[in-house]
Parts: sequence; structure tokens; C-alpha cells
Amino acid sequence: MSSLISNMPKVRGKLLVNADIASSSWFKVGGPAEVLYEPADEIDLIDFMVNLDPEIPILVIGALSNMLIRDGGVRGVVIKLGNFFKDIILLNNHLLVGANIHNMMLAKYAKNNDLLGYDFLSGIPGTLGGSIKMNAGCYGKEMSDIVTKVKIIDRFNGPLIMSVKDLNFKYRESNLPNESIITSAYLKVNKENNYNDNINIDIKNKRFKSQPINQLTGGSTFKNPTGYKAWELIEKAGCRGLSVGGAKISEMHTNFIINFNNATAKDIETLGNEVIKKVFNNSGITLDWEVLRVGF
Repeated sequence: MSSLISNMPKVRGKLLVNADIASSSWFKVGGPAEVLYEPADEIDLIDFMVNLDPEIPILVIGALSNMLIRDGGVRGVVIKLGNFFKDIILLNNHLLVGANIHNMMLAKYAKNNDLLGYDFLSGIPGTLGGSIKMNAGCYGKEMSDIVTKVKIIDRFNGPLIMSVKDLNFKYRESNLPNESIITSAYLKVNKENNYNDNINIDIKNKRFKSQPINQLTGGSTFKNPTGYKAWELIEKAGCRGLSVGGAKISEMHTNFIINFNNATAKDIETLGNEVIKKVFNNSGITLDWEVLRVGF
């Protein structure tokens, strides 16, 4: 049993030692969390964050849809939000949404309440908090298009509000402090018929036809370099179907790595790095990982 548990602040939520998190990940690979903390509510999380030994590393996880957990697991504390952080409240001109809501559920809520501009969320796996942190997007829209401000708990400064200006959204990134957690977000509300919503397609069907969503994968593996599409660069470098151990570049969409035969995290990361090398040798362009790789 990890000795780290003896250094944990008192909580009302759950503290689990040597906890399995790999089985919840979309890749289904990786080692355990040294300690997994699931807060009871926001007050419990604030107390934990401000009283935790600053030398103990923390990692926040959501649906683990775009995260590769390395085979040695994650040292320190892994924090996973629960049902308390899934509320959706419709205000006069905003939605107040908990960070642990799944994007597809939020898209469904928006549709049922005639809220425009949320369709693209049905094409983004994972939860709201993680999607805001990386400014996730698809089909021409990003989280920065709907976010007005977020409530965070900073490890050293406690609860804070960050505006869109503070977040400084860029392509697949934001200015969210590393050791902080988004607990909720204020999102734009628009019901006007003349709203410029260019996502008038069945995104679910489009994803089903073009992406290996029924296989073990972590979503788009690499970011699109400016002026290029990652999948085209990977295709031209001859990487379609390339494999290492049980990991393989998808035949359907070359910017997806799939765990097709009991891959390890090492297989997946090695394959990704090999793709980066081949693309650079072919085009002179260096791909950047979009999948977050964590642990040891």
C-alpha cells in the first residue's frame, strides 16, 4: 500500500490506493493511480486542494478519451470529479454547466432546449472541463466559441474565476494553470433563428463513417500543423496500417492510433513517435501530440 495515503488531508469523498484507471480509459492500457481522489462536492475539493502537501503531484482526469496512461502508472494523486459536477443550469443568458458533464449529453440538452451553437459537441468525446482546457473542437468550431468564463480551483490560490481573456484560447490549448481544476463553466446561450450555425450535419453519422470510434482509440492523435491536415501528412509518409506490437495506425483514419491486439502504452507511444519521425523525414514537418501522455 502506498505510504502517500497517510499524507492526505481529511476528505468526505473517496481516497483509493493503487486504483485502476486504465480500464476507464479509451485505450484500455496503463498502470494504476498511486492515489485516486473523488471529491464529494466543491467544498470538499477546495479543502483538499489547499491542504494537500505542495510537493505531491496531482493529475486531473475526465473521461480519459484523449489520454494515454503509461504502463508504470501515475504517481501522486489523480483527481476525478463525480456526479456533483454534472449539473446544467439555464440562466437568463448563460448556461452554468458542471465540468464533468459529457459533451454529448450537453449537446443533447442544448438541442432539447433549442439552444444553438452546441451541435459540434456531439463530435467531441470526453467531458466539458478537459475540452475547455485543450480548447477542443471539430467541424470548424471550438470550445472558445461558446465559453464566456470558467470557475476553477487553483492549488495555491483557491477558487478563482477566469474569463475568456484570461484563458487566452489558441488552437488546442488554453492558459489554464497546470495545477488547477475547472469545476464549472458559463456558456453562451443563443436562441435566435438568424444565429450563424454552420454545423447543419449529422455529426454522429459522419464520425461513424470516417473515424474508428468503435475501436480502442484515444481520438485524434496529433494536432493539425498550421496549413496542413495531420492525417494527410501521415498518409503521405506511408504510415497507414503501420503497427508496433498491438498498436496500429487506423486504416480508416490515419490520425487515429488503435489498440487492436492487447497493446501496451509503450506500444502506442512508440508507434506515435515513429509516425512523427516518418512524417518529418517525408515532409520536414514535426507533428505534435494531441493525445496527452501521462505517468511513468
